[in-house]
Amino acid sequence: MNLELKADEIAAFLDKGGPAIWAIAALSVLTAALILWKLWRLALAGAWSRGAARRAVDHWLAGDVARARATLDGRRGLRSIATRAAIEARLDPDLNADTAREEVARVATGELVRARTGLRALELIATIAPLLGLLGTVLGMIAAFQTLHASGSRADPSLLAGGIWEALLTTAAGMAVAIPASVALSWFESVTETVRTDIEDAATRILTRGGPERAPYRAAAE
Repeated sequence: MNLELKADEIAAFLDKGGPAIWAIAALSVLTAALILWKLWRLALAGAWSRGAARRAVDHWLAGDVARARATLDGRRGLRSIATRAAIEARLDPDLNADTAREEVARVATGELVRARTGLRALELIATIAPLLGLLGTVLGMIAAFQTLHASGSRADPSLLAGGIWEALLTTAAGMAVAIPASVALSWFESVTETVRTDIEDAATRILTRGGPERAPYRAAAE
């Protein structure tokens, strides 16, 4: 019974805001789902896991290529995949310094794109939610003043105040959706930037230092 009462109260609240607040409510559900999905995806991609990649780089710098490669076996994290690509490029006798860097950059770019999946959607929500709220407020104000105008000399100021109050609901709702979306977007971007920095650091150290005792790269073609 309480659930039915709550559902009726929510529906009545949404009806006061008109179509704009229904759209904002849908965006709020989408935002929550997108944030949870992104957290799950980043966790699966090892966005907060640095241990394996760091150990592999340490082994590589110590000259233990076998342990460096073994450390990354079966790892599907963003850093691990890029680090493995750097090691394999460094060991490939068919690659010179330039082509090795290009190959590592190709793999790293793909992993960073994977890490940033969904951020455009959050950015769009953070942009349009306040605009939808403002649109709902403007439409509500128009309706309130139309009602006041139709009342003529019998106009009741309380009707205007009530209409304005209902119209402002959409602005508040739009901001309530945009703020957490913006915060989540900034946080996810900082996480991906940290991943990018770690990948660049690992790749640079592998491509320029350590490794087996041999000619570092095939000579570039004339």
